[in-house]
Amino acid sequence: MRVLIADDDPIIRLDLKQLLENLGYEVVAEAGDGQQAVQLARETLPDVCILDVKMPVMDGIDAVGILTDEEIAPAILLTAYSDQELVARAKAAGVFAYLVKPYKPSDLAPTIEVARSRFEQNKDLNSEVTSLQEKLETRKLIDRAKGILMDEQRLNETEAYRKIQIQSMNLRKTMKEVAEAIILAKSI
Repeated sequence: MRVLIADDDPIIRLDLKQLLENLGYEVVAEAGDGQQAVQLARETLPDVCILDVKMPVMDGIDAVGILTDEEIAPAILLTAYSDQELVARAKAAGVFAYLVKPYKPSDLAPTIEVARSRFEQNKDLNSEVTSLQEKLETRKLIDRAKGILMDEQRLNETEAYRKIQIQSMNLRKTMKEVAEAIILAKSI
């Protein structure tokens, strides 16, 4: 698994890199601040990002927000800070795990594996939601177009649906595109 690490302390980065490599992970990028971490994540597309909270230029939580919004990779915050305000910000940003230093090295691998798994599940759910929203939108358009055909051509619902279906096949267009054309023609 490919990992990006971000911490403003080069010694901590080096220790974390060695620990990760000993656990069998490949460190593909290292950053000293949140902005650099985001840029490197966009370029290298790691499987997981491990960031410190307190960093210059952009803190780790703001970086997590961007990584989450762009669905680049799951982010794990590895930090010495555990106050409620930071935890609340981290949750809102979409962090997949929050480890407080000092942590046990044995905690790192399960945290990474679970974060990556949850990230994949999240992506699958988001994709399914988008697909369902598109299907619902298509269904609404087809129903609206059927209503127009039923009113204008005195067809029953089955006949109106079949007409849209036949036009779709004849024109090699989707039923959604045919329905949109019928609705557009009605509005002119």
